[in-house]
Formats: sequence, structure tokens, C-alpha cells
Amino acid sequence: MKAYLSEYLGTTFLLMIVVGSGIMGQSLSDNDSITLLANTIATGAGLIVLIWTFGKISGAHFNPAVSVVMFANSELSSRNFILYGLLQVSGAISGTLLANYMFGLDAFQVSVNSRSGLNLYISEVVATFGLLLVILRVRTVRSELVAPAVGLYITSAYWFTSSTSFANPAVTIGRMFTDTFTGIDPGNVLFFITAQFLGAFLAFGINKILDKPS
Repeated sequence: MKAYLSEYLGTTFLLMIVVGSGIMGQSLSDNDSITLLANTIATGAGLIVLIWTFGKISGAHFNPAVSVVMFANSELSSRNFILYGLLQVSGAISGTLLANYMFGLDAFQVSVNSRSGLNLYISEVVATFGLLLVILRVRTVRSELVAPAVGLYITSAYWFTSSTSFANPAVTIGRMFTDTFTGIDPGNVLFFITAQFLGAFLAFGINKILDKPS
């Protein structure tokens, strides 16, 4: 139960950070570059703190793409994989609705922010592949380094991928429900999620190769 609560709360806070910082940045500046910078810094810093907070309890996945790789690695039972996924998506939606409400907007919204195109979908493959490879490889060095590594990776991936590195199916679903800077049109969601899982499984396969003895 502690692990389930951690996954729900962690994903809720992650989306409050992602969506809320986007709304705040947009309200303070008409410049999208400044808004993206504010969104990036808040998300990277927030991820580090959230992973340190919940990592020892649930593994701090907050991401079905992470959970599916841990399941494939036999580190997560099928029951926990399903429950983690449901709680991550529920937390993502809750966090988005709370962020909307905290900034005086309608809590429930549906985004019309189109994010379509093969280049964006390939960006999501790359972003998620990189995220999972960072997690899988850095933990072999020292588990405490995973949190800052993930935060720093996502901070950089916001800027080197054209999709701004969603890299998380739960985050993608949650961001359907805000018609603000970080939103995504529901029509684009399935393509993003497909690309994210593809990136996750590519990372899983490459990590198996890297783990083989010389």
C-alpha cells in the first residue's frame, strides 16, 4: 500500500510541477522561450526531489514506460505493474486538474495544443530511450545517483528534442487535460505513447547487450 500511495502521490506532484510551472511561466512572460526555460528548470528539479522522496518505497517510477521495463526485467510483479500503471495515470490526471485549479482556471479542460508530426514522434522515441538507459545504467554505478541523473537528463532533453521530452505515457495522458502551455491534443496522444513504449523497449534491449560479459 505504501508503494501504491507513493506512485500516486509522486505522479500527482510531477504533473503539478510540469503543468503548474508552464502556466506560471506563461502568465509571467509572453516569450515562449522563457516559459519553456521555467518549465524545464522546475521539472528537472522536481524530479530529483520526488525520486529521492519516494525512491526507497516504490522505486519512484511515476512512468508506465519505466514500470514496463522493470516488469520485463522481472523486478516488478504483473499485479504491481498493472496497479502502478493505473495509479500513475490517475495521479497524472489529478495533478493536472489541481494545477489548473490552483491557477484559477477551469479544473477540467481538454487541450487543443497540436503536437503532431513524425519528427515529434521520433523525438519521443529518442527521449524515452535515453531516459530508460540513464536509469538502467546509472543505478549500476550507485542508486543514489539516479535521481540527479534523471533530473539532469530531462532538463537537457526538454531542449534537444523537438517534442520537449514528454517521455512518459502517464504524463502524456495527464497533459490532455490542460489547455495551457504544456497541453497536448488528445488526437496526438496515442502516437506519443506508442513512441514512448518503443523507446523504452529499445533501451531494455540495448541495456541487455551492454550487460553481457565481454
